Amino acid sequence: MQQENARRSNRERSDTTRAAILDAARGLFVSRGYADTSTPDIVAAAGLTRGALYHHFEDKKALFRAVAEREAGNVAAAIEQATDLDLAAREALKVGARAYFDAMREPGRIRLLLLDGPAVLGKHEMMAIDAANAQRTLEEGIAEAMAPAAVAPEKLSAMASLLSAAFDRAALDIADGASTELYTETIGSLIDRMVAP
Repeated sequence: MQQENARRSNRERSDTTRAAILDAARGLFVSRGYADTSTPDIVAAAGLTRGALYHHFEDKKALFRAVAEREAGNVAAAIEQATDLDLAAREALKVGARAYFDAMREPGRIRLLLLDGPAVLGKHEMMAIDAANAQRTLEEGIAEAMAPAAVAPEKLSAMASLLSAAFDRAALDIADGASTELYTETIGSLIDRMVAP
């Protein structure tokens, strides 16, 4: 029992250290950008040593990836929470789009996921992060909305990719001051046309 408590205590300490590094890195990546943030800046902001950072992350890029993964996970969780109702599939897609726009309002999220993410990690790496979080759910939603018609997996993937790109572009425009309501309505029309029988 004592060994189990010691393991749990070590794991909790490790989790706390990792979270502190991620929080400090996120704050600096948002305020300064990836290029202007150094690992000494991050450990100073976290109140930790460089050894602690490198124990958890291979390098600054791996740390940025972990920050982006956490942000993408938070966006996916917000969408799932908003659509965790007894909604028809088409309506769930529209509610999910609005939830995405709302989740992307979190300060710094646009920069991390849509601007710096592709520049730092590359398009394919960001697509992998998206696939691990929201892409599968979006594909399932489109397939359900189009039922009983069966959609080939490659077509379903392409539809989800194009719709996701529209969501991202809308989020960028909304961040620049465009009307959320207008984009929500327009995305809704796009969804209606895309999944029409």
